[in-house]
Amino acid sequence: MLTMEQVYRIRNMKKFEGKSLRKISQITGHDFETVKKYVHKEDFNQAIRPKQRRQGKLSPYRSIVTRWLINDKQAPHKQQHTAKRVYDRLKELYGDEFDASERSVRKFVAGIRKELQMNSEGFLPLEHPPGEAQADFGEARFIENGITYDGYYFNISYPHSNGGHMQLFKSANQECLLEGMKAIFEHIGGVPTAIWFDNMSTAVRKVKEYGERDLTKGFLRFMMHYGFRSNFCNPNSGHEKGSVENKVGYHRRNMLVPVPEFKDLKEYNKELLLKCDQDMNRMHYKGYGMIKDLFEEDRQEFFKLPKVPFEVYLHEFAKADNYGKVKFDGRIYSTSPGMAGQQVIVKAGAYDIEILDEDCNHIIKHKRLYGEEKESMNWIPYLELMSKRPTALKYTGLYNQLPQILKEFLDKSDYEGKKRTLRMFTKMAEAASFDTAIEAFEEGIRLGVSDTDSIWAIYCRLTTGTLPEPEVLLPDTVPELKKYTPDIKIYDQLIVPGGLQV
Repeated sequence: MLTMEQVYRIRNMKKFEGKSLRKISQITGHDFETVKKYVHKEDFNQAIRPKQRRQGKLSPYRSIVTRWLINDKQAPHKQQHTAKRVYDRLKELYGDEFDASERSVRKFVAGIRKELQMNSEGFLPLEHPPGEAQADFGEARFIENGITYDGYYFNISYPHSNGGHMQLFKSANQECLLEGMKAIFEHIGGVPTAIWFDNMSTAVRKVKEYGERDLTKGFLRFMMHYGFRSNFCNPNSGHEKGSVENKVGYHRRNMLVPVPEFKDLKEYNKELLLKCDQDMNRMHYKGYGMIKDLFEEDRQEFFKLPKVPFEVYLHEFAKADNYGKVKFDGRIYSTSPGMAGQQVIVKAGAYDIEILDEDCNHIIKHKRLYGEEKESMNWIPYLELMSKRPTALKYTGLYNQLPQILKEFLDKSDYEGKKRTLRMFTKMAEAASFDTAIEAFEEGIRLGVSDTDSIWAIYCRLTTGTLPEPEVLLPDTVPELKKYTPDIKIYDQLIVPGGLQV
């Protein structure tokens, strides 16, 4: 089986160099049928593998150390990081989790410094024909459903037309990068022929000599799936993608002021794409014409979308604790009581987290947590189990984690009442939300009711505004009344000039 890099080379030689399949086979030494298979392959979605791959001890810290050393270029020489200072900062940040030696850090830092050696030969003017694009992230604050996030916005600009699109996210991780590109590709109905990036760690694993890059597997897979060519700026060379640098500022000033506030980020991102379309109804800053018309020239050069959409996700294996909860990215997500102590698969996208069992069967789905959010608890699977065994409820570890209002209500209920309450609460939470079910109980207790029928009536009022009207069945002895339609034409005879006849 060929590596991603080998597959990429084969496809690049065919698509961008125009070589025949037989010529590619001769150059690479791969079998003709193998070359043909990968040239015609359309779907590069990742299949979840049953085994994790271990990284080198210092690999997880490459991106943060690289960022420190790049930022040193703007600091006085005596205030730049030494290898010892890098070692000390990593120890301070990660504590016992960081167990590399100072000697290995010195070698690690020396290697990164060699990669980041600046090219002092001056700037080269760059030209961008129709169909090319540039991409970058900017930082932005926004409010979703009353919660404030210090997040990021992904920007794509088209230098030829000066058009652009953006997407708002709670992180700048690889899932957000790829989800942003995918959403924009699908919105514009095509794929830019080449996209310029900086050396973001979500795309570039290693900067090598002579401008070569080792790309992350996820980014490489995405790039091959959509068929675009990627170009990367030299370190500390933002001028090489000046179009998107300007677009980052333009989008912030025109799309993110005042601080945007909305209910759902995914839906808001759809609105942002439409706003970016409308923004193209203006003149190009150099007077070349309307941006929307120039963008049509870009669109004519775009590659077609692949037949199979790319599914953006990162997956990890995790073991559920005694309560059926798993930890991912420093945050806790519930699964179900039946998964306690078992291995599960965490499938993480930009917006959501899906948890699967070992056979890749769906267990539950959560909104992905970011910022100060630490735990997502979906009580439905737990409440279903507890409703079958209400007597044991108070002796489980989960009882203490239930909302106080629900615990108080259950404490006052008998055996059958506990079963009815838990079944009803589960039904409410499934139909509306956990918070709505809690609100119904809080409102009931405030009004002094304690029976489940009254609580259900309050829930119906909260969710529909009115109580459900049961169908009334009349007995056969009630006679059927004929329908009567009044004739209002007789009132026309009373109308005379100047008013009604009296």
